[in-house]
Amino acid sequence: MLIQQHIHLSGFKRSWNEYKHGFGDTKGNYWIGNDVISYLTTTYDYTLRFDLQSRSTGGWYYAEYSTFVVLPEIQNYKLQVAGYSGNAGKDSMYGHNGQMFSTYDRDNDRAGPNSNCAAYYGGGFWHRKCYNCGVNSSRNAKSFNWSGLPGGKELQKSRMWLQCK
Repeated sequence: MLIQQHIHLSGFKRSWNEYKHGFGDTKGNYWIGNDVISYLTTTYDYTLRFDLQSRSTGGWYYAEYSTFVVLPEIQNYKLQVAGYSGNAGKDSMYGHNGQMFSTYDRDNDRAGPNSNCAAYYGGGFWHRKCYNCGVNSSRNAKSFNWSGLPGGKELQKSRMWLQCK
Protein backbone atom coordinates (compact mmCIF):
# COMPACT_ATOMS: atom_id res chain seq x y z
CA MET A 1 0.00 0.00 0.00
CA LEU A 2 1.46 3.34 -1.06
CA ILE A 3 1.77 5.75 1.89
CA GLN A 4 4.09 8.40 0.41
CA GLN A 5 5.17 9.56 -3.02
CA HIS A 6 7.44 12.50 -3.73
CA ILE A 7 7.97 13.27 -7.40
CA HIS A 8 8.06 17.09 -7.37
CA LEU A 9 10.35 19.18 -5.15
CA SER A 10 7.46 21.26 -3.82
CA GLY A 11 4.33 20.19 -2.02
CA PHE A 12 5.47 18.75 1.32
CA LYS A 13 5.54 21.93 3.41
CA ARG A 14 2.24 21.13 5.08
CA SER A 15 0.61 21.65 8.45
CA TRP A 16 0.21 19.11 11.25
CA ASN A 17 -3.46 18.76 10.32
CA GLU A 18 -2.67 18.10 6.65
CA TYR A 19 -0.14 15.38 7.57
CA LYS A 20 -2.67 13.98 10.04
CA HIS A 21 -5.39 13.56 7.40
CA GLY A 22 -3.26 13.16 4.27
CA PHE A 23 -2.90 15.13 1.04
CA GLY A 24 -2.31 14.83 -2.68
CA ASP A 25 -3.08 11.84 -4.85
CA THR A 26 -1.19 8.80 -6.08
CA LYS A 27 -0.46 10.45 -9.46
CA GLY A 28 1.63 13.19 -7.80
CA ASN A 29 3.01 14.11 -4.42
CA TYR A 30 1.11 12.10 -1.83
CA TRP A 31 0.89 11.39 1.91
CA ILE A 32 -1.78 8.92 3.03
CA GLY A 33 -2.14 10.54 6.48
CA ASN A 34 -0.59 9.89 9.88
CA ASP A 35 -3.89 8.73 11.36
CA VAL A 36 -4.15 6.01 8.70
CA ILE A 37 -0.48 5.03 9.04
CA SER A 38 -0.82 4.82 12.82
CA TYR A 39 -4.02 2.78 12.68
CA LEU A 40 -2.61 0.32 10.15
CA THR A 41 0.78 -0.16 11.82
CA THR A 42 -0.56 -0.51 15.37
CA THR A 43 -3.32 -2.93 14.26
CA TYR A 44 -1.51 -5.11 11.69
CA ASP A 45 2.05 -6.29 11.00
CA TYR A 46 3.70 -4.46 8.12
CA THR A 47 7.16 -3.90 6.79
CA LEU A 48 8.14 -0.54 5.34
CA ARG A 49 9.76 -0.23 1.92
CA PHE A 50 11.33 2.85 0.38
CA ASP A 51 11.82 3.01 -3.38
CA LEU A 52 14.39 5.71 -4.12
CA GLN A 53 15.45 7.09 -7.49
CA SER A 54 18.91 8.64 -7.62
CA ARG A 55 19.10 12.14 -9.09
CA SER A 56 22.64 11.55 -10.39
CA THR A 57 22.26 8.11 -11.98
CA GLY A 58 18.51 7.72 -12.49
CA GLY A 59 18.80 4.24 -10.97
CA TRP A 60 16.35 2.88 -8.42
CA TYR A 61 17.34 1.61 -4.99
CA TYR A 62 15.34 0.21 -2.09
CA ALA A 63 15.41 0.10 1.68
CA GLU A 64 13.19 -2.21 3.71
CA TYR A 65 12.49 -2.25 7.44
CA SER A 66 11.11 -5.32 9.18
CA THR A 67 9.71 -3.19 12.02
CA PHE A 68 7.60 -0.12 11.30
CA VAL A 69 5.08 1.26 13.79
CA VAL A 70 3.72 4.80 14.11
CA LEU A 71 2.08 5.44 17.48
CA PRO A 72 -1.16 7.49 17.76
CA GLU A 73 -1.41 11.27 17.69
CA ILE A 74 -1.54 11.43 21.51
CA GLN A 75 2.15 10.38 21.29
CA ASN A 76 2.83 12.76 18.38
CA TYR A 77 3.01 9.84 15.94
CA LYS A 78 6.22 8.53 17.52
CA LEU A 79 8.15 6.26 15.16
CA GLN A 80 9.43 2.75 15.80
CA VAL A 81 11.55 1.53 12.89
CA ALA A 82 14.28 -1.14 12.71
CA GLY A 83 15.58 -4.08 10.73
CA TYR A 84 17.12 -2.46 7.64
CA SER A 85 17.91 -4.40 4.48
CA GLY A 86 18.29 -3.28 0.88
CA ASN A 87 20.67 -1.75 -1.64
CA ALA A 88 20.20 1.94 -0.74
CA GLY A 89 23.71 2.21 0.68
CA LYS A 90 23.00 2.45 4.39
CA ASP A 91 20.27 2.65 6.99
CA SER A 92 19.33 6.32 6.74
CA MET A 93 16.38 5.91 9.11
CA TYR A 94 18.54 4.87 12.09
CA GLY A 95 18.57 8.38 13.55
CA HIS A 96 14.82 8.79 13.10
CA ASN A 97 13.84 5.80 15.25
CA GLY A 98 12.07 6.93 18.42
CA GLN A 99 11.36 10.41 17.06
CA MET A 100 8.02 12.17 17.12
CA PHE A 101 6.60 13.60 13.91
CA SER A 102 7.32 17.28 13.25
CA THR A 103 5.78 19.85 10.94
CA TYR A 104 6.42 23.57 10.48
CA ASP A 105 3.59 24.32 12.93
CA ARG A 106 4.42 21.60 15.50
CA ASP A 107 8.10 21.23 16.27
CA ASN A 108 8.90 17.90 17.95
CA ASP A 109 12.48 17.44 16.73
CA ARG A 110 15.63 17.48 18.88
CA ALA A 111 17.44 20.19 16.90
CA GLY A 112 17.09 22.71 19.72
CA PRO A 113 14.62 25.36 20.84
CA ASN A 114 15.42 27.80 18.00
CA SER A 115 15.46 25.27 15.16
CA ASN A 116 12.58 23.55 13.40
CA CYS A 117 13.78 20.99 10.84
CA ALA A 118 10.36 20.65 9.18
CA ALA A 119 10.12 24.41 8.67
CA TYR A 120 13.71 24.78 7.47
CA TYR A 121 13.71 21.85 5.02
CA GLY A 122 10.09 22.24 3.96
CA GLY A 123 8.58 18.90 4.91
CA GLY A 124 7.09 17.07 7.86
CA PHE A 125 8.84 13.91 9.05
CA TRP A 126 10.26 12.12 12.08
CA HIS A 127 13.13 14.60 12.33
CA ARG A 128 15.91 14.41 14.85
CA LYS A 129 18.75 16.91 14.11
CA CYS A 130 17.60 17.41 11.21
CA TYR A 131 17.75 14.45 8.83
CA ASN A 132 19.56 11.55 7.25
CA CYS A 133 16.45 10.62 5.34
CA GLY A 134 14.98 13.68 3.61
CA VAL A 135 12.25 12.03 1.54
CA ASN A 136 9.68 14.70 2.46
CA SER A 137 12.06 17.66 2.23
CA SER A 138 11.18 20.18 -0.44
CA ARG A 139 13.44 23.13 0.27
CA ASN A 140 15.82 22.23 -2.57
CA ALA A 141 17.22 19.27 -4.46
CA LYS A 142 20.10 18.77 -1.98
CA SER A 143 17.84 18.30 1.03
CA PHE A 144 15.58 15.83 -0.84
CA ASN A 145 17.93 12.94 -0.16
CA TRP A 146 18.86 9.57 1.31
CA SER A 147 22.26 9.63 3.03
CA GLY A 148 24.58 6.97 1.68
CA LEU A 149 22.72 6.38 -1.59
CA PRO A 150 25.15 4.95 -4.17
CA GLY A 151 26.25 7.60 -6.67
CA GLY A 152 25.21 10.53 -4.43
CA LYS A 153 22.53 11.18 -1.85
CA GLU A 154 20.23 13.49 -3.85
CA LEU A 155 16.91 11.98 -4.94
CA GLN A 156 14.80 12.36 -8.05
CA LYS A 157 11.76 10.49 -6.64
CA SER A 158 10.78 8.56 -3.53
CA ARG A 159 7.97 6.26 -2.51
CA MET A 160 7.11 4.60 0.78
CA TRP A 161 5.09 1.38 0.88
CA LEU A 162 3.53 -0.75 3.59
CA GLN A 163 3.90 -4.44 2.84
CA CYS A 164 2.08 -7.21 4.70
CA LYS A 165 4.32 -9.54 6.68
